[in-house]
Amino acid sequence: MRGEECGQSLFEIMLALAISTLIVIALVALTSNAIRNSTFSKNKSLATRYSQEATEWLRGERDADFDAFKIRALTPLYCLPSLSWAEASIGACAAGQEISGTIFKREISFSISSIGGKTIIQAAINVHWTDSQGLHEVRSVTNFSDWRETE
Repeated sequence: MRGEECGQSLFEIMLALAISTLIVIALVALTSNAIRNSTFSKNKSLATRYSQEATEWLRGERDADFDAFKIRALTPLYCLPSLSWAEASIGACAAGQEISGTIFKREISFSISSIGGKTIIQAAINVHWTDSQGLHEVRSVTNFSDWRETE
């Protein structure tokens, strides 16, 4: 009888270890998922902020000199690692053209149209980043016109 009790105790210990292991694995998976979601949310918020900063900067550029702004908008795509035309490059962002100190790349694409004789410049700002989950992006679109222009 004593051998059966030992075998049963060993079985109970193995079962308890298996259950404990499953619980620890589940907790690690939940924690890892929570950290990943938190990091994604933080990055999305930062990307949104960088997009909004670019929109405000473009608004200032438009207000300073609409004709120069319109000429720049003739180029359909810029990589904008900083809020400066001097540091902007034509075309999509390449490796090493991230916003300083970040993982984000900011691109601005322009299109120009005319509505009722008014020039409308549409700026689509795309801030994107890559992490272990893949490529993510935040996109905003704003229409600019010369508000001083009369009909």
